[in-house]
Amino acid sequence: MKRYFSHEHLVTFADTNLVGNVYFANYLTWQGACRERFLAAHAPGVLRSLAEDLALVTVSCSCEYFAELFAFDTVSIRMSLRDIDVNRIVMDFDYFRLHSGPGQLVARGAQTVACMKRAGDDLVPVDVPRELYQALEVYSGATRHR
Repeated sequence: MKRYFSHEHLVTFADTNLVGNVYFANYLTWQGACRERFLAAHAPGVLRSLAEDLALVTVSCSCEYFAELFAFDTVSIRMSLRDIDVNRIVMDFDYFRLHSGPGQLVARGAQTVACMKRAGDDLVPVDVPRELYQALEVYSGATRHR
């Protein structure tokens, strides 16, 4: 069974649109929140590096929607590692509406992040920081390239 890092979010009215369901872009916002919580919990040195010269640049993200979420639903955003290749990290995100039982899959997404360093006005690719690589490796069932 694939391991994942989980972040739970209580949907509020601020997350919804006029129709009453969650606005589609919020799923992408939740990917970022899950990723940030992961860094805070498992790679705090990377967070410190972000304040200096490291940049984690999102180069692509996606989301497929299977069911709607509404205000006061609790959603579990489950992040797992698909792949690491030199300076790129590909993460998968599964969104489950929590209720009694294992939950209902309501959406599935992905995100690719490039590790870069600031060099003056430029960004240059760098290897995935060791702390981040080791923290992510736990959540992988994928082939990694290092």
